[in-house]
Amino acid sequence: MNILIVEDHPLISDAYENALKQVSSNHTGLEFNIDKVTNCDDAYFKIKNTSKPQTIDMVFLDIKLPPSQDGKIISGEDLGVKIRLLLPNTKIVIVTTYNDNYRMNSIFKSVDPDGFLIKNDLSPNELILAIESVIQGDPYYSKSVIKLMRKQSSNNLMVDAIDRKLLYELSRGTKMNELPEIIPLSKAAIERRKRLLKEIFNVNNKSDRALLEVAEQKGFI
Repeated sequence: MNILIVEDHPLISDAYENALKQVSSNHTGLEFNIDKVTNCDDAYFKIKNTSKPQTIDMVFLDIKLPPSQDGKIISGEDLGVKIRLLLPNTKIVIVTTYNDNYRMNSIFKSVDPDGFLIKNDLSPNELILAIESVIQGDPYYSKSVIKLMRKQSSNNLMVDAIDRKLLYELSRGTKMNELPEIIPLSKAAIERRKRLLKEIFNVNNKSDRALLEVAEQKGFI
């Protein structure tokens, strides 16, 4: 099996590799070709240039990654969407520190991962179990993810790709009159998006800074 690890922390990346080696030793005839990248640009290059004989069987995908140089891929979530589009048979295992309800719901709806793990839940044994489950075709979710699913909010509001792009551009200091040139919406529509985001994140302050602080805490930027 061909494995791509997309993770910018070497210790975490090494933990995946060690777990894969243990799974391989537990199952005769199962071998892994492991490739590692640390940012969105390198990951997208690997995904885009994968040919069928060497397809990627499984991707370990962090959410908070250095964005692409052109600003079009701003997180691991965006990469997950592209993997689903370009490599629909590839298993995606999301591993992240974020455990905010809105962030996790957004990832479930946009990427629909085969595995979803919160880093604080991880142990070597759980990582091995997750790999084995996903290989066998069974989804695997760590305990924090299961807790979220049991207490799913009845609020159906979703932060989509345009919302995330808006937050990203605001965090970079892009001015409101420049945004319609970057985001395919009118200035009025962008303002409505901002108001809805403040409602979603329960931000009463009118300033963009307050919105960005909460969005960053929740892992959207």
